[in-house]
Amino acid sequence: METGTMTTGAAPQIQTPAGKQHFAILDGLRGIAAIVVVIFHFMEIVYSDYSKNFAGHGFLAVDFFFCLSGFVIAYAYDDRMPQLRLRDFFRSRLIRLHPLVALGAVLGLLTFLFDPLMGPPAGYGFGKITMLFITTLLLVPYPVMPERFFNLFCMNAPAWSLWWEYIANIFYALVLWRLRRHLLLVLGFIAAVILTVVAYKAGNLMGGWSKDTFWQGGARLLYSFTAGMLVYRFRLIIPNRLGFPGVTLLLLLGLFMPYFPHNWLVELVIVLFYFPALVALGAGARLAPWLEKPCTFSGKISYPLYMTHYGFMWIFAHYLEVYKPAMSTLAIVIPAGVIALMMLGWIAMVGYDQPLRNYLSRIWKK
Repeated sequence: METGTMTTGAAPQIQTPAGKQHFAILDGLRGIAAIVVVIFHFMEIVYSDYSKNFAGHGFLAVDFFFCLSGFVIAYAYDDRMPQLRLRDFFRSRLIRLHPLVALGAVLGLLTFLFDPLMGPPAGYGFGKITMLFITTLLLVPYPVMPERFFNLFCMNAPAWSLWWEYIANIFYALVLWRLRRHLLLVLGFIAAVILTVVAYKAGNLMGGWSKDTFWQGGARLLYSFTAGMLVYRFRLIIPNRLGFPGVTLLLLLGLFMPYFPHNWLVELVIVLFYFPALVALGAGARLAPWLEKPCTFSGKISYPLYMTHYGFMWIFAHYLEVYKPAMSTLAIVIPAGVIALMMLGWIAMVGYDQPLRNYLSRIWKK
């Protein structure tokens, strides 16, 4: 999923209005969270038992993305919405989000068709594959592949959080920006109750990506996006001297925490309280000048990395199935894979996403 922009998973950027502060540390945190998501996806393939996976809570990075998104969208747009036409708002979000949605769908299709270790499953002819690609490209949920655990978007599973990000943007533009902060607080309380019920019934906060857990994604988005907005609306920014390293350590403690007997409750506390506090700390922390460029780079690469990596996870899964490598081998393969996917994200950013967005911005301003 920005600073002056950000979202889920994803976390795409928007232009910060002139004269507004740029929260570079939040950019850096977004990139760290995206890297943790990639590590989590590698490790969940190795360990199906999440209690044995040191990155078993990496999926909570999506909730952090949603919270960060609520903060920066409110920060960037709350005072502009009365003068901004809806079509201009939606156009800017479409330009920012969808080029990488499209690239993720294309890479998902290519890795599905040309996996060097395993071809497409039987029964997937031209028509069905075309439908899977088009629905992923257009973000139309189509969970029909049992081989992929009924992911909502079969060609690029992480796109589920982008679907909810679009919903958040629509809801914000039509309703949320108009709400006074005390009404927003009431909505946040209701969302917290809904999220608590979801966590208790499911036993975790992992849902949202599949056919059977679809609505859990809505509960995760509603609370975290609203909480991020509340951090901004109530000006809960906490001045501190933790800097980027200190706030990063706090984020990693939340994402790499071990499993507990009442794991659903621990995850709930992290999402309800810890992540909003981290956004408040990240917005208020002082950034050392020498870390400004790394934070900026981390923020820029986060969304391309998030949206382009997952097709290669299936190839990695087939590599495990075919070769059954030892853990000593995986200790080399997985870090190398993370670095390679970061490079791919950078290439996608400079060679595709930025040029295309610049082009679309120019032609739509005419």
